[in-house]
Amino acid sequence: MPFSIRSFQRFPVYCSAAYSVGPFQGQGTVWNLSCTGWRLSGDLPMRPGETLSLTVTLPNEQHIEIPEAVVRWSRGQEFAVENISIEPHTQARLRHYVKRLVRILPEGSRQGTHDSNHSRR
Repeated sequence: MPFSIRSFQRFPVYCSAAYSVGPFQGQGTVWNLSCTGWRLSGDLPMRPGETLSLTVTLPNEQHIEIPEAVVRWSRGQEFAVENISIEPHTQARLRHYVKRLVRILPEGSRQGTHDSNHSRR
């Protein structure tokens, strides 16, 4: 995969997600998040370019609903999505959660704004 610059820092998390692609539904685990996207693994394989809806249950039990996201890359059961459509109040809640992570997590546990591969760190 080519080197890419990310506009938002990613943060490690471990939480559940449910996602839908048309009539198909999948369950998975979110491994990291940013204000604009998610890296997860799930039981319904995804391909780059596919769109899906996503509901994430954050570690604090808050539900974040993403009506539309697009798969940016995939490898086996692991894939990353970028939020395409999100309600303003939901975006504000997600930003608030990420701001809390910025304050809580030590600098070394955050994932950079660039990535030369997509492996779990």
